[in-house]
Amino acid sequence: MTLRIFNVLGREKQDFTPLVEGRVGMYVCGPTVYDHAHLGHAKNYVSFDVVVRYLRYSGYDVLYIQNITDVGHMLESGEDRILKKAQQMQAKPMQVVERYTKSYFDDMDALGVLRPDISPRASGHVPEQIKMIETLLEKENAYVVNGSVYFDVTSDPDYGKLSNRRVEEQEEDTRGTTRDEKKHPADFALWKKAEDEHILRWDSPWGEGFPGWHIECSAMSKKYLGTTFDIHGGGIDNLYPHNENEIAQSECANDAAFANYWMLVGSLTVDSIKMSKSLGNFVTIKDALERYRPEVIRTFIVTAHYSNPVDYSEDALSAAKNGWERLYNAVRLTRQRMNYAPEGDNGNGFLERLAAVRTEFKEVMDDDFGAPRALAALQDLTRDVNTLLNDNSEVGLSVLAEIDKAYREMGGDVLGIIPAADGGDTRSAEREKALIEMLINMRAQARVNKNYAESDRIRAELAQAGVILEDRADGTIWKIE
Repeated sequence: MTLRIFNVLGREKQDFTPLVEGRVGMYVCGPTVYDHAHLGHAKNYVSFDVVVRYLRYSGYDVLYIQNITDVGHMLESGEDRILKKAQQMQAKPMQVVERYTKSYFDDMDALGVLRPDISPRASGHVPEQIKMIETLLEKENAYVVNGSVYFDVTSDPDYGKLSNRRVEEQEEDTRGTTRDEKKHPADFALWKKAEDEHILRWDSPWGEGFPGWHIECSAMSKKYLGTTFDIHGGGIDNLYPHNENEIAQSECANDAAFANYWMLVGSLTVDSIKMSKSLGNFVTIKDALERYRPEVIRTFIVTAHYSNPVDYSEDALSAAKNGWERLYNAVRLTRQRMNYAPEGDNGNGFLERLAAVRTEFKEVMDDDFGAPRALAALQDLTRDVNTLLNDNSEVGLSVLAEIDKAYREMGGDVLGIIPAADGGDTRSAEREKALIEMLINMRAQARVNKNYAESDRIRAELAQAGVILEDRADGTIWKIE
């Protein structure tokens, strides 16, 4: 099956055909670093982490870019989020940026989110943004007013094609001074004049100022991925105006298509209301990680399709925890049995079952990255694995190894919810095996000494611990029930 993606630009599923065969250029709008990240951010970036992981699992060479917004993202009140936080903390703006950039990546690392290949900062690419603004002015897609530069939405006949909004339907801007400067209510700032109190400022052909929010993504995606690239990702709440404005300014400046596929992630909600800092209905990732394993949080997120909203509740997290534990307990049991399993492929045809689940997994992931159905396929596999291991004490090592490999690849490499066995797990299994065999040797010596009471005691205590002994002509073997 060919990978198909629901393209928000066009509102339909489309076969995925990258610009360059075997390679994918992908840009995802990153965080504005003015506070600790919350579970709403986790929903967004875990979702795209699964996308990147699956593309690579499928053999694509992915160049993944995710920006850091450290300048230019302003509130509706006209306040800069970072400057506002700096005032609250009595700190310099770049102190705020450094603190919360580190906090963001710490959270992503803890959640098992792979680092982007490049994480460009808006403040580090002001020259590229100025150059694009100059191009838009030359093409008469923008105009200068009082040291600020605005994009003229009426100059772009395609404006609104992503959000399906018509220019003439745009509402008046609520900011009085900005409304007076602009020719049209939907025009947006490419460059803002810095007032005396504004700390973050750069020289430009229009005087000292700072870039608008939208221009950074257009400039940085072009620098690292070219004028046209494969996939653009973001949150559904940024569909308008951010993503819409990105397309307009990029395609007008470059005379080329911007991104071929648009993927937008549904919001994390609380009682059906989007989780956000402004509403105060948020749970930080750090707080959530104090209560739940990162794999549980990821499981909670992938239980819904990336494009759908997910409602947060403790019941939902508890259900995800129970589901994840069922999966991982089967993995742990498989890995334990590998320490003493007989050689061979005895497993009542289970290799065929693994082949079938791999096929199912790929089919559902190829259908617009269907992680919930992929998770369901692993849950069905887990039921069958538990049945196999409970009913068949002689499962061969090669079958167990294939079961483990399937979980590692589909559950670990793609969904990121199955941890690889670390050194601690391996040492623990080795110690367990050594202790059991030491007790078996002690029992054998007791039998040689005709101390049958001691021999029976050791056998009984091992049985109580779940270790069953079977005496054979060539020695004693053991298994765990």
